[in-house]
Amino acid sequence: MMADDPELAVLTARFDPISGSEGPLMAILARYVVVTRQIASCRNVDLLASATRTGRVLLVEKWESAAAARSHLDSPEMAEMATAVVAHLSSRPEVDLYDTISAHDLR
Repeated sequence: MMADDPELAVLTARFDPISGSEGPLMAILARYVVVTRQIASCRNVDLLASATRTGRVLLVEKWESAAAARSHLDSPEMAEMATAVVAHLSSRPEVDLYDTISAHDLR
C-alpha cells in the first residue's frame, strides 16, 4: 500500500436464518447496512445473498483500519443488530476480520 492510503480491513458476518425468518432477518440487516454506512471510518458495507444456500446472507464491511473494525464490533449499531437477529438465526453468525491483500477503496 502507498503511504497515504489507509490501512483497510474487511469484516465479514455470515447469517443462516431459521426457516421462515428470512424476511425479518433481511429487514434487520438492511437497516444495519444503512446505519453502518454513515459511520466515518466505514468505507463500505455490502449485504449479499448466497446463490448456493437458500436464506444464507453475508455482510461484507470495509473499514479504514483493523482497529476501526474491532471498535465497531463493540458499537451500539452492532449490539442493536446482534440483539435483533438472534431470534431469527438457526446458528451463531460466523464473524471474521481480514487484512486486505487486493481490496480497493473507492473513496
